[in-house]
Order: sequence, then C-alpha cells, then structure tokens
Amino acid sequence: MGDRCWESSDPLYNAYHDEEWGRPVVDERGLYERLCLEGFQSGLSWLTILRKRESFRAAFSDFDPESVARFGERDVKRLLADAGIVRHRGKIEATIANARATVALRDSGSPLPELVWSHRGKPGRAPRSAADWRSTTPESVELSKALRRAGFRFVGPTTVYAAMQACGVVNDHLATCPAREPAERAFAAARLPA
Repeated sequence: MGDRCWESSDPLYNAYHDEEWGRPVVDERGLYERLCLEGFQSGLSWLTILRKRESFRAAFSDFDPESVARFGERDVKRLLADAGIVRHRGKIEATIANARATVALRDSGSPLPELVWSHRGKPGRAPRSAADWRSTTPESVELSKALRRAGFRFVGPTTVYAAMQACGVVNDHLATCPAREPAERAFAAARLPA
C-alpha cells in the first residue's frame, strides 16, 4: 500500500482525502457546493475552507440552489458579518449568482450535473507524483467557458479543474495512493448524468 497523495497532521484533511476527494459527485447540490467552495478557496488553502465548511453550509442554506438564488443585499450584509465563513463580497455574490445560474440551467433542460460531467476527458494514466498534476486541462478550460456563459462566477479553468478533481470527474489520486482504487470503484458504481 502506498502513501496518500498528500499527508497532513490534520485528521479532517486526511479524512477528506481518503473518503471524499476524487469520489464522484453527481447531484446538483453537491456540484454547486463544490464549485462555490473552490471559488472561496481561491488564494487560500483548502484546509481553511474545509475547516469552515459546516459554517458555509449553515450560511448558505446547505447550498440549496433554490434557497440561495433568493438571497438579496440583506443576505450579503449578513454574510459579510459572518466570521464563520470567508467574508469576501465578490465570492459571496458569486455564490448567489451561481445558485441562480444553477436554477436557470435546470429550468433550461441542461442541469448542472449534465454540464459538468459532459466535460469529462478520456481517462489517462494515473499520476505517479504530484509533479504529474496539472492546474488546468482542455476540458477544464471548456467547462469554465460554458459555466461563465451560463452566468457562473469565480469559475476560472484552475478553479474548475480543482472542482473536477474533487468531484471525481477526473481521478487524480496518485497511482500508489491507497484511495485511488476505492475512488475507481465508486466511479464504476456511480450513475453518471446522461
């Protein structure tokens, strides 16, 4: 058995790696949440976001797109005063815009899960080391463009690729990582969007 893709002294971070990162997320709420959290992470460490995730969920109605789409300026002010989350006006407003875009995609007959998973590339060789990881791919560039056209914000190609990794759209666990095979099994068992 090999080593994790990354080691941390933080049990929360290790559990995230072992049980969540790279596992397929196929539901609308889950994908919306991950895209927004990756946007909040921009310029910060993922561990910072992970430690605040429950506060983010409480602040943003458990990332229910219908609820967050109804947020207005009063909610923005409330969120800017919430020390449990990252208080960045642009990222808060992006999360609200992303909820509205998620609802609009669903209403148009092209739900977010179908859009995200339609940008899955062909499975490649498992990375041998962190040096094999990329910050963007042609698929993340195209998905970023599609999300922006749909009204999403804070979804640049690097942020989108991080979300694709987190949601199992790509499996970037290292070849020797003990979490790689469970992620592959989870992918094989998942009902992917059409």
